[in-house]
Amino acid sequence: MNAEVFAAFNYELSKFFEEVLRLTEKAIILDEQAISRAITRIAHEIIERNKGIDDCILVGIKTRGAFLANRLATRIEEIEGKPILKGELDITLYRDDLMLKHGNKEPLVQEIDIQHDVTNKKVILIDDVLYTGRTVRAAMDAVMDRGRPSTIQLAVLVDRGHRELPIRPDFIGKNIPTSSEERVEVNLVESDNKDVVSIHSRQ
Repeated sequence: MNAEVFAAFNYELSKFFEEVLRLTEKAIILDEQAISRAITRIAHEIIERNKGIDDCILVGIKTRGAFLANRLATRIEEIEGKPILKGELDITLYRDDLMLKHGNKEPLVQEIDIQHDVTNKKVILIDDVLYTGRTVRAAMDAVMDRGRPSTIQLAVLVDRGHRELPIRPDFIGKNIPTSSEERVEVNLVESDNKDVVSIHSRQ
């Protein structure tokens, strides 16, 4: 990361945390048990839709999407009795919520960790919250740059609406209608020491 991008990131990150401090928790949408049930249901739906897991690759969008992908992979292996292929994409610094874009105003993929050939595979992108759809589009472009999958599917824990692009998830933990002034916060044990999804509003 060059100095100019780093300075811009720090500026936007400081504004982001200032905004977080002005938010108050409005409601808990998913607790630990509800998150676990959603992951189990999505795992079964992925298996059913793809008639098994042959030629499937789970690709988590860091950070929390990657944690969810790992949980899904564990649950799918418990169900199917064999592991599913996995990979990760890092678009963390350029998430829609952080507002930091590169020159053409789109999220920028920072790192691709997919050790498998995606050509003719069924790639399932995993993210925590689906909002405008721009992060998902960046992830789709990154996957397509590495080969030609037979399909790209999308699984999200939360769909909060407000789409700017014609992107629709195939697997959803929960639909949460929100206003543009509200913020959906996903906490997972791996990064936040708790499993909870909450909605926050400005004070």
